[in-house]
Amino acid sequence: MIKKLIRKILGTKSKAARDANTPVVLGPEAHGIDPRLLSNNAIRVTSTLQEAGYEAFVVGGAVRDLLLGVKPKDFDIATNATPEQVKRLFRRAFIIGKRFQIVHVMFGNDLLEVTTFRGTTSANAPKDEHGRVLRDNTFGSQAEDAERRDFTINAMYYNPANQQVLDYHGGIEDIRAQTLRIIGKPEERYREDPVRMLRVVRFAAKLKFSIEPETGAPIKVMAPLINNVPAARVFDEMLKLLMSGHALACLQQLRKEGLHHGLLPLLDVVLEQPMGFKFVTLALDSTDARIHAGKTVSPGFLFASLLWHQVLEKWEAYRAAGEQTIPALHLAADDVLDSQTEKLALQRKIGSDMRDIWAMQPRFERRTGKAPHKLLEHQRFRAGYDFLLLRCASGEIDAEIGEWWTAFYESDEASREDLISSASQPSGGGSGGAGGAKRKRGPRRGGRNRGGRGESGSDNAAPAPAHDGGGD
Repeated sequence: MIKKLIRKILGTKSKAARDANTPVVLGPEAHGIDPRLLSNNAIRVTSTLQEAGYEAFVVGGAVRDLLLGVKPKDFDIATNATPEQVKRLFRRAFIIGKRFQIVHVMFGNDLLEVTTFRGTTSANAPKDEHGRVLRDNTFGSQAEDAERRDFTINAMYYNPANQQVLDYHGGIEDIRAQTLRIIGKPEERYREDPVRMLRVVRFAAKLKFSIEPETGAPIKVMAPLINNVPAARVFDEMLKLLMSGHALACLQQLRKEGLHHGLLPLLDVVLEQPMGFKFVTLALDSTDARIHAGKTVSPGFLFASLLWHQVLEKWEAYRAAGEQTIPALHLAADDVLDSQTEKLALQRKIGSDMRDIWAMQPRFERRTGKAPHKLLEHQRFRAGYDFLLLRCASGEIDAEIGEWWTAFYESDEASREDLISSASQPSGGGSGGAGGAKRKRGPRRGGRNRGGRGESGSDNAAPAPAHDGGGD
């Protein structure tokens, strides 16, 4: 009854009878998009293309968000103009992409992606042995472009000039039903681009939509295909997932769908251990809160948090084997980063940030002499300090050490000297051992290793902005 009522109001056809070559056209009264949510630059791009005689529409996730009453973070444009024709119309436009060419149009710091309508996949398009499309610059009609898009809710086109939405695959119905449905046969679409399985997870967690049964059914079986995707693409998708504002929900959905294996090894172990689960939950909740508040988030802090308990485990193993505290930490960091760089293509800058955050942790125990002042001057002190507070809040180390550093960070010089005078011994449990075991001599050995790799990696990196670590 409800579905019939929706179809009556919206004038849509049933999925079985729908002609995928003819869109349902929805006017302003039917779709309810608030034009004030549109970017002025998106309107500028579409109008410039239309005035030059081309078709141009806001497309994809931006239309989905507009229909949900959310101001889109990014605006993508689809047109029947070729990349070269688009480039000629804008002063700052750059053609990029190998798999499929797109145009980046820049207005100051604002970047808009303009794509030419894609044609249906050519039988001659290069593919790997698993069926993943490697390169396909076939252009086509808008109907073909809609068929090439991944999910029905991302396959709608909005024309700012007449405020009409064109819906080829029942996206409006699925948005109203809060359902994620892939266009075409799921097995074929996942084989063409396995990253679509990660996108299903991200959209389901972010939008709180359910995954349509046929769309979700093949994921567990086809999950290993993710291993055939270039590591850089997987990393980009993981970063979008973690910075979606619903990071913990996304990771839990990854586990539910069986997609986390190989992406974040030992994630099951971490999330099943009370201390590890609490630490990761606190880190991701903090990240989500910052994103919802419109604040910056450091990818280095995010990954340092997710992988910390792997570092802890290896750190303790190296120390148990006789390595001193600081060298053992660097060896543990090397092991974890080497493993993850191969799987996720972690960028050098992000890896450097992670090393700095980890390497600072034993230094927080040294609260006498000039050591606290030197650490306070570290260009990533705020990220390391926020990380320390997470360790305290999760119960990994004594909360007293975090309280001392909070007081030191917020005090004037005279009060700082009083705090240093009162700190006759470094607080126990902060040397990084699992369970917070006290090791008083570890930091003293670390004082002779001040030039270690964990700090030298930061010398050539740009300073991180204040409060970029993940919490205020």
